[in-house]
Amino acid sequence: MKEKPRVFIVEDDLVSAQYLREMLENEGLEVVGSVDTGEEAVRRLAHCDVDIVLMDIILKGAMTGSEAALHIRSLHPACKIIFLTAYADDEMIDYAVDAQAFAYLMKPYREREIVATIKTALAKPSEGNAKSGKISLKHGFRFDREKRRLEKNGKEIPLTPKKLKLIELLALNKASVVSNEQIALHIWNEPKDNSTLRSLITRFHSTVGDDLITNVNGMGYTVGD
Repeated sequence: MKEKPRVFIVEDDLVSAQYLREMLENEGLEVVGSVDTGEEAVRRLAHCDVDIVLMDIILKGAMTGSEAALHIRSLHPACKIIFLTAYADDEMIDYAVDAQAFAYLMKPYREREIVATIKTALAKPSEGNAKSGKISLKHGFRFDREKRRLEKNGKEIPLTPKKLKLIELLALNKASVVSNEQIALHIWNEPKDNSTLRSLITRFHSTVGDDLITNVNGMGYTVGD
């Protein structure tokens, strides 16, 4: 039985990689390696057991973080992959979905958010519904990743494009708190004030008839239990 959870870092910015290492070691985690390319990550992890991989999506070399994540998932199916990126657009979200990422966090790094996400990942078993492409949410809701739709009792709840992008991002990160900034960049591709986001979430709740999305004061929003 491992004494400490084992974490591997894939980050092509040396300063950021060192910051992550120190932060994780201070939290009692064992950082078993840190590399700056997807190719090197796959090579190293072919011979190394690991619980968590922190993966930058945009890396040096020919292999993207999402491609590396798919290889790593094949080597370590139980490993939780947490993407870290400065970008938030539809293509990046698709990458995370394809790689069955546990969470998707935005740069600049927020220590509390990263630590909370890792602790949740370590405490949570692998998703039993990953093969079906459906993510179970609270209050009986499910998000179908393949069809990109929100369901309850097997019936689709029609959503506008912005509401759909909102619940997709939160469902993909259901075990984590997603920051206001990350949500705004994903939906509008630019920062928005908090009142704009609150208005969208209020309209979302009105559409679905349920307070599915929860505000975590000072951090962001979640659809976790």
